[in-house]
Amino acid sequence: INHIRDESHRFAIKNHRKKRAKKRQTSPLENIKGVGKLRRMALLNYFGGLQEIQKAGSDELQKVSGINSALATKIVQSFIK
Repeated sequence: INHIRDESHRFAIKNHRKKRAKKRQTSPLENIKGVGKLRRMALLNYFGGLQEIQKAGSDELQKVSGINSALATKIVQSFIK
């Protein structure tokens, strides 16, 4: 019985770690249409992190290369929801 318990816990822990690792690797920026890997990296490099991007306005976002006014407003709107 102990062996069965240990195996079930091993599977539960493995799946939990896998789910947690996947959550860390994804970014809310990836869900925005028009923001791919390169623009996401440019935004993160310019602002330093996701919280700063969330605080930034449309004008500040346009300072990043590859971000136009339409995309900047789309980014701002996605974080308002």
